[in-house]
Amino acid sequence: MSRILMVISGADSMTLADGSTHPTGYWAEEVAASHEVLRAAGVEVDIATPGGVRPTVDALSLDERGGVSESDARRFRAYLDSIAQRLDAPLAVADVRIGDYDAIYLPGGHAPMADLADDRDLGELLNAATAEGKTVAALCHGVAALLSATKEDGGFTFAGRSLTSFTDEEERQGGLGDNAPYLVESRLRERGAVVETGPAWQSVVVEDGNLITGQNPQSSKDTAERVLKALRG
Repeated sequence: MSRILMVISGADSMTLADGSTHPTGYWAEEVAASHEVLRAAGVEVDIATPGGVRPTVDALSLDERGGVSESDARRFRAYLDSIAQRLDAPLAVADVRIGDYDAIYLPGGHAPMADLADDRDLGELLNAATAEGKTVAALCHGVAALLSATKEDGGFTFAGRSLTSFTDEEERQGGLGDNAPYLVESRLRERGAVVETGPAWQSVVVEDGNLITGQNPQSSKDTAERVLKALRG
């Protein structure tokens, strides 16, 4: 049986560009839909956060104000409730050994921008996974977590690699706009990644070797399914 480490942000707030504090957390669909696809295929999924803190779901990801229908919100909430025991007691990222896993999976919500993007322990895991050719998957704002991985010279580990992320257009249409701490797509380009984007709010998955990335919440299931295909390959 394959085993995947799902690393979820532990942040419940973030500082915006104007200096104000904004509540945040992981995006319900990205955790629930991804986890459901992986577990349905028989994959063992362990959850980890920085410091082993219980992750917080972004309230907007279960609300029509966040573009989520009432029926979808009920479905995501029900699935998250079904894995509450794992969410309540996650592993600490610093305690994880990459040798125990076949892949790392990084769901989003704005929260990864607040902690995972600068987490040294995660960066070391991503570097080790890449060195061993293990699958690294990231979704939406979770792609910002890849920024934690740097080379000895300070360069970005994933510079030159093709990937996608929540786009600047999507951030301005339905996210925090220019009040975001930074724009994930732009930051990845600045660090040397080759960012490939599709139409806003449509599923887009980009695969480059061991790296699999999804553009937005709508890409959750397709990203997880692409990870399964890579593991079976």
